[in-house]
Amino acid sequence: MQASDRFNINSQLEHLQTKYVGTGHADLNRFEWAVNVQRDSYASYVGHYPILAYFAIAENESIGRERYNFMKKMLLPCGLPPEREDD
Repeated sequence: MQASDRFNINSQLEHLQTKYVGTGHADLNRFEWAVNVQRDSYASYVGHYPILAYFAIAENESIGRERYNFMKKMLLPCGLPPEREDD
């Protein structure tokens, strides 16, 4: 592998990371990663009707109510962010 190939791969990775938030980057902490995973999961549940219907049946709720609950959970899926320590 040549140096130009490595540079090309790194530039492609940086492009993906700026385009898609969920791919992560070196400065991403554990909490932000968990939030991305949870939001992606909830978005998938809302976007796929059979999965949404499954959750609605399992929780004995209407499909609209389940969609609303998932959308509400997307705001703070992992609770409040931890306090940062300024060094």
